[in-house]
Amino acid sequence: MTAASTATRPPISTGLGAASALSVVLIWAAWLISTRHSVGTSLSPLDLSLLRYGVPALLLSPYWLRTGLWPRGTPKWTLVLMVLGSGAPFFQLVGFGMKATPASAAGVLLPGVMPLAAALIGILLLGERPDRMRKFGMLAILGGGVLLLADNLSSGRLTWVSYVILPAGATLWAIYTHAFRKSGLSAFEGGALICIWSTIINLALIPFLGTHLLSVPVAEIAVPFVTQGLLSGLLATVLYGTAVRSLGGTQAAAYTAVTPVAAAIGGALLLGEPLGVVTIVATLVTGAGVLLSTGLLSARTSS
Repeated sequence: MTAASTATRPPISTGLGAASALSVVLIWAAWLISTRHSVGTSLSPLDLSLLRYGVPALLLSPYWLRTGLWPRGTPKWTLVLMVLGSGAPFFQLVGFGMKATPASAAGVLLPGVMPLAAALIGILLLGERPDRMRKFGMLAILGGGVLLLADNLSSGRLTWVSYVILPAGATLWAIYTHAFRKSGLSAFEGGALICIWSTIINLALIPFLGTHLLSVPVAEIAVPFVTQGLLSGLLATVLYGTAVRSLGGTQAAAYTAVTPVAAAIGGALLLGEPLGVVTIVATLVTGAGVLLSTGLLSARTSS
């Protein structure tokens, strides 16, 4: 099946798209916490990347074997942007940024910034025109992020790495979101191609960076195998693609603004990171922003 033929498939329901996007939020929160925990172990960012993309590349091999590494009907630039924006280059960049960033702050600076980046790309480059309610939603998401950042700033734990690298990663993911929307690929095809190309990149880096996967205890690999390979690499990639196909790039991205709150709560419960009143307030502000940004209230007021 080529990318051109995928354009004729029946549309995905909005309800399924919303459920997929909310599922991605929970998986990404677990991924942030797992990545933050794993960077303190003997596993390197390349090791984690090998797990994140290698496992789903094998499981999704029927799809990339069927489409080929360069699917006919899919513009080459869209595939390049997809791999750059959510594949191995994205993961290496984020892995570097996560070393110096608590899970709560990483949730703000990565998935928290991404909806804003996706919205700006849609407005400036793709001609999207959000209504007033969605604009208020974007401002609320920004407000929630500012509150969470202010809470982290008071602790003095963040450096320039956190402020520069993670928002850059968020922008890459926003680029991927819109590129996938334009690719004509299904969620499974897009995920399979991103993972196989990322695995090729990772394997090419082993002679230069090395890997610890064959020397660390199996118990140390078990958690990232599940959270990186099965949940984030496979399930979240397919679910996010489903959300983008159903809701559009900007709206699907808006749902992910809930991730900072989930990551902050998970970081507090599992990693012992502080969780205060500011985070709770930011939860309400961000949640309201997501509700407005998705256009649910806009649809009601227009009916």
